[in-house]
Amino acid sequence: MREITANYKFKTPINIRFSDLDAFGHVNNAVYLTFFEIARTDYFKEIIQWNWDDTNLILGKSEISYLKPLKLGDQIFCYVRTSRIGNSSFDVDYVIVKMTETGEEQVCTTGQTVCIHYDYKTYKSVSIPENETRKMMEFEGFKPRF
Repeated sequence: MREITANYKFKTPINIRFSDLDAFGHVNNAVYLTFFEIARTDYFKEIIQWNWDDTNLILGKSEISYLKPLKLGDQIFCYVRTSRIGNSSFDVDYVIVKMTETGEEQVCTTGQTVCIHYDYKTYKSVSIPENETRKMMEFEGFKPRF
């Protein structure tokens, strides 16, 4: 399991709420995007220190692979990383793990979103601000572009 999360430097806890469950007692498939959003927001806040006053993001694409179900009472965490940075978009990868009775992490879900820096006045994508790009690159260990 450690191989999957080895390249992730950020991990945040996620709380499962009763309202997250489907009729079978599992976390509903649509809720995983909310879990990704919570984790991504924590990453942006704690690591990138994203400037939300000047920066708008939209999701251009989301992918989820459901590997093991999650249930109420599971202690879960989400690993987050930026895996690609383009001019106006970047990819964010996720791994949701739950703690087993032996204290090990079990991979339950993986996913990826494409985030697009967006200008709502012109309805167009725009370049990612230099400060946010630099912080993502430094934290993730990307080589400088220039």
